[in-house]
Amino acid sequence: MEIWRLPISASQRGKLISAGYTSLSSLSSISSSDLSRELKVSESEALDILKLASHSRGLEISSASCSVVEGAQNAWDMLHDEESLMHITTSSADLDNILSGGIHCKEVTEIGGVPGIGKTQLGIQIAVNVQIPHDFGGLGGKAIYIDTEGSFMVERAFQIAEACIEDMSEYNRFLRKDFQACEIRMHPKDILENIFYFRVCSYTEQIALINYLDKFISEHKDVKVVVVDSVTFHFRQDFDDMALRTRVLSGMALKLMKLAKKFSLAVRTVCSLCKIQIMFFIKCCLSYLIMTHLFCFISIFITLITIHAVSVLGVYWTVRNDFTFGCVLHGF
Repeated sequence: MEIWRLPISASQRGKLISAGYTSLSSLSSISSSDLSRELKVSESEALDILKLASHSRGLEISSASCSVVEGAQNAWDMLHDEESLMHITTSSADLDNILSGGIHCKEVTEIGGVPGIGKTQLGIQIAVNVQIPHDFGGLGGKAIYIDTEGSFMVERAFQIAEACIEDMSEYNRFLRKDFQACEIRMHPKDILENIFYFRVCSYTEQIALINYLDKFISEHKDVKVVVVDSVTFHFRQDFDDMALRTRVLSGMALKLMKLAKKFSLAVRTVCSLCKIQIMFFIKCCLSYLIMTHLFCFISIFITLITIHAVSVLGVYWTVRNDFTFGCVLHGF
């Protein structure tokens, strides 16, 4: 059960979501004093929220216990289900091979990298390719595109849709005879109409939208992919508490995984590496190289000193022994 279903006021619900409490399980291990401090409410109000959450969680567990037991599945069936899952092609044979066929349904695939390497381009490509009909090896579904950075380009999506139709036409020209019927039926406008676009401007909107996706996909059963570009953009700026940030992002990841399993769809997220992360990585590498070379230099220096000392001592002992032997020989 989600937080938005609790019988509490809208302000309390908003404070809970903003603090990272998006599910009942996230409230199971917190005290009323800690909750009141995080939400900036009275302790009695926090205690009432925890009582309602505990009561609702108990009802949820009792109602779901039977379904959990009945939902057991053996490993052989799981393997068969995984082998029969459909994939969304990336339009790149090499990338499809790396991903074992493409973007997998019932899974969350994260694409990370520095800005400018084509993560958004790949997200738009997947939102278009998920609409490839079943006759051409596609899913024939629709896409949800969640844009947190404002980088979605409609013109580019239109160009990719045109290229996708051209590829299907070329495929149909060589392998099929009903090319004209398929060509009239597919248009770039139809592809763009099947991409549901959401512009998110804050992390609270992002959390609320992730919670709303369950209801939206239930009403649009033909949605087969959810693209989030990017999932961490708003969380890099407004969060000073790293523990809270980790808890919120982990909760969002669990919700996306649950959606992928429940509706048999693919979830593709983007994680951009900011300049601070890149510089930190570079500094770590440089520090490692410097320390490694410094250690090698010190080791070589100690070795040379040791060899030199041994050589000097060896000569000293040799000269001393020779002098002693000569003195004894001449009777001194």
